[in-house]
Amino acid sequence: MLIPRLLTVLVVLPLFLAALFGLPQLLWGALLLGIVFVGCVEWARLASLSGAARLLFIGTVLAACVGIAAMQSPPAIWGLLVLALIFWVVVVPVWLRCSVRVSGIALALAGVIVLSSAWYSLFELQTSAPRLLVLLGVVWIADTAAYFVGRRFGRHKLAPSISPGKTWEGVAGAVAGVAVYYALLWLVWSPAFLAGSRLLDLFMVVGMTLLSIEGDLFESWIKRKAGVKDSGSILPGHGGVLDRIDGLVAAVPFAALATYVGRG
Repeated sequence: MLIPRLLTVLVVLPLFLAALFGLPQLLWGALLLGIVFVGCVEWARLASLSGAARLLFIGTVLAACVGIAAMQSPPAIWGLLVLALIFWVVVVPVWLRCSVRVSGIALALAGVIVLSSAWYSLFELQTSAPRLLVLLGVVWIADTAAYFVGRRFGRHKLAPSISPGKTWEGVAGAVAGVAVYYALLWLVWSPAFLAGSRLLDLFMVVGMTLLSIEGDLFESWIKRKAGVKDSGSILPGHGGVLDRIDGLVAAVPFAALATYVGRG
């Protein structure tokens, strides 16, 4: 699957970068909304939603995205980002560790939080496209390093009952890859890309790395519950949209929240 994966990246990445740097924020948000729509369809299938429940779920996610962007209400924005962080830091570890039997309704509610918070974070952070690209690089490098290091050196399973292919060696590779990436940023990016605070930058990068790994594991857990290998088939070599953005949706709300804190 390596060749199809690389070919997909070679096609999608230039288009993504052109949109990131070339589109005004509203059109960027509309493009992201289309991606979220596909993600909603995949999430609804994984949660075994059908008929009216599926339409209600998709409509709720899209309405939440548009509504919070239109309101631009700081309490609503903070509330959504904090809720997303609580979900990833508190709820997801409990679900994964305790093998909780989660209903379709609970998964749908989780999907509303995950997808709407990720959409808004990417929408808002695009106001500084270079910084957003740097932040996305954390997730991409963590994912790529974990994949290659895990394939080459993986021996100790991270969560065999959830995703047998993921290993602690892959996690170490992700951390090492991001560490090298951040060291280079430290040298060439001045001032710090968050808000002039190197400490907050480091905290954000570490948090994004760990959350991206958790996001990947969480999507694997949902797929195992649903009895499927991939969330979809729209991206050759990668599967569905959720398969490609699983780490990102967990990491970017934290990045947006840290950015707000850094800006004071």
